Parts: sequence; structure tokens; C-alpha cells
Amino acid sequence: MSVQLPKIGDCIFCHLNREIIAEARLSLAVFDSFPVSKGHALVIPRRHVATIWDMTDDEYTDAFLLVRTVKDVLRTRFGVDAFNVGVNCGEVAGQSVWHAHIHVIPRYPGDIPNPKGGVRNIIPAKDRY
Repeated sequence: MSVQLPKIGDCIFCHLNREIIAEARLSLAVFDSFPVSKGHALVIPRRHVATIWDMTDDEYTDAFLLVRTVKDVLRTRFGVDAFNVGVNCGEVAGQSVWHAHIHVIPRYPGDIPNPKGGVRNIIPAKDRY
């Protein structure tokens, strides 16, 4: 199934109006407008592509190296030591903005009763192992 990309002029990530917390040659990082935790950040390729699968090898490498930098920025700024890193690729996977982006979500002690399973909790019935 092919996704219809929004026009670049309509893309919220192509025209950012917020603090850039880190950047690299092919990608940049900003705080999420609807954070799930304090410091929730997004790493976004500068080029308009729908998912990370549409990124060139250079863009993909650049973005995931920037994830490491963002982790360090968030650790310094918020004193956080744990993170979830995730990407929604496709509507069924929960993607709602059709410009590739990587979530870097700080995790804090006690933010949920039992963090075991981490990203496995996407499908709650499958989170126990």
C-alpha cells in the first residue's frame, strides 16, 4: 500500500518552529509537541520522506547517530538514564505524521508500575515472556 505524502508546504516537520536541541548534516532533533515523558524528543531527517525505510543509507546512519547525541543532551538536561527509542512506520503501526521521525523517550523511575517488556507493550497481550 502506497502512502500519499502531504505536500511539503503542509508538513509540520518540513517547517519546524521550535527549539532545535541537536543537529547533524542530514537530520535534526526537536522536542515532541505532545510528549509522553519529560524530554521526549524526535530525530527528523531534513529531507521529506514518509518512513525511515525511505531514507538513504547516509540519512539513516546520520539520524541514528544523532539519536546517540540526543540521548546525551537529554541525560545532561534532565538527569535521565533510561530511554525507549522507537519508530512508527505505516498507518497500522501508528504513524500519524508522514515525515519519517525517530522517538527518543526518556524513562523515569516509577513512570509506570512495571516497565518490564518496554517496547513489547505495544501489543499488551504479547508483553509477557
